[in-house]
Amino acid sequence: MKRMFLSEVQTEIDKSIVSQEVFSEKDIINLPEPVQRYFRYCGFIGKEKINHVKFVWDNVSFKMSPDKPWFKIKYEQYNFVYKPARLAYIYSTMFGIVPFEGRDKYLDGQGNMLGKLLKKVTLFNVKGAEINVSAAVTYLSESLIVPNCALQQYIKWKAIDNNHAKASIEYKGVKAEGIFTFNDHGEFMKFETDERYMDSGNGKSEKQKWTAELSNYIEKNDIKIPSKAKAIWNLPNGDYEYFKGTLTDIVYIPKK
Repeated sequence: MKRMFLSEVQTEIDKSIVSQEVFSEKDIINLPEPVQRYFRYCGFIGKEKINHVKFVWDNVSFKMSPDKPWFKIKYEQYNFVYKPARLAYIYSTMFGIVPFEGRDKYLDGQGNMLGKLLKKVTLFNVKGAEINVSAAVTYLSESLIVPNCALQQYIKWKAIDNNHAKASIEYKGVKAEGIFTFNDHGEFMKFETDERYMDSGNGKSEKQKWTAELSNYIEKNDIKIPSKAKAIWNLPNGDYEYFKGTLTDIVYIPKK
């Protein structure tokens, strides 16, 4: 699983475009006002338009269901811009001894969630239209953290008010949308969508409201990034927070 993941990452790196362009005021002039404020607050203007990055996570916890305990995972993630792609690798041990590996992929407009025990036993291998939408909306939720995504043709923005903006993604026939919330400083604080599918058991899934929350902005290489992240299902009977972690850095991946 790890070798497969790293091979997929390297393939995307090899295909990526290395740009020497930098963000300018002209790039953001047609974006909704709170999105423009975010670009300025984070310090992107005048910085390189990075096209493929590694998210550096620390202290990540995951919960399998609302009534299950939290457990620690190792989480590696890479995002790519010009042809939108997101690859994440998860490693943990169940019961403290049984190795579990997962791979979350969004590539060529298609999503796939693959999980294995003991490197061989497949627990799940989710494909199809529903995971395609869910993977696209997850990518959309992170588009401002890799801000060159926000300027691509496959993402469209619509103004709402001084602290909210709607964005939609359309790629390879898959569409999804959500709402971004910003504070008055310009920090992107929350993304909400009704278009992500949650596993409801017995091989079925259904749309539920989903929220990603970000906080505690820190400065890295003259750029401000959120260092705390949570993912939450907003279910009719109450919120189910299932992912929380510390984002310590976003690193440019050299092509060679």
